[in-house]
Amino acid sequence: MKTEIYSAEGEKKSEIQLPSLFSSVIRDDIASKYFEAEKFDIRQPYSSYEEAGKRHSASGKVRHARHKWQGHYGKGISRTPRKTMSRRGTQFFWIGAEVSQTRGGRMAHPPKGIYAKRKINLKEKIIAFNSAFAATFDESFVKKRYLTFQDNNKTITSKVIESLPQKSKILSLTLKNIFGDQLDLLFKNKTIRAGKGKRRGRKYKSNAGLLIIKSKDEKVKFSGIEVKSLSDINMTDLYPLGRLTLYTKKAIEEMEKRETKK
Repeated sequence: MKTEIYSAEGEKKSEIQLPSLFSSVIRDDIASKYFEAEKFDIRQPYSSYEEAGKRHSASGKVRHARHKWQGHYGKGISRTPRKTMSRRGTQFFWIGAEVSQTRGGRMAHPPKGIYAKRKINLKEKIIAFNSAFAATFDESFVKKRYLTFQDNNKTITSKVIESLPQKSKILSLTLKNIFGDQLDLLFKNKTIRAGKGKRRGRKYKSNAGLLIIKSKDEKVKFSGIEVKSLSDINMTDLYPLGRLTLYTKKAIEEMEKRETKK
């Protein structure tokens, strides 16, 4: 499979032969399966503090034996662990502590922060990533993901650039020459959500924008566009299939080297 390569200014230079993985059969079902499994790997562990609700002097069971110091015999109260707030002679004023039904006590069943990972076969992982990369150059998957392109007769797919400019201002001109007037889709746009979602922790929403995949040797950073090395790519970066991606020439060469090692 061949595609055009662009210069740093956005001008067409020549054609480049893509690695064979870009011609692989696109398996959306396996890519979706790996995408769901990957969520368990990147999930943020959540749990309560281990000593929360347990940092009291109250512990053990309350005794109901006769004539025992600090006993609860004849008080008509339960055996809940209690801490002493004050006393007058043999009369004690206690309040319940430590256990889950008391004020300030521990949670009954707090989240432990331990999650089981969802297993997936290595061959399925390879097929999933090959499908995700191949879909970036498949026009049907790109148009399926971006509704803006469905009524457009132009062929919209991912591109390859020889080298990246060092400034965001020059990059915007380069992207305009390569992709046309679709800069709203290429740069991240953050907007305030309409409706009651603003009160539920999801005030802002934004588009994914363009993904630039570079090699490990290239050092560039742009505001408003996601730039990742080939080794840092996750399925969440490419799924749903058909994301607009700009590959550097060195990234393509790095992918070809990985294929030959296999």
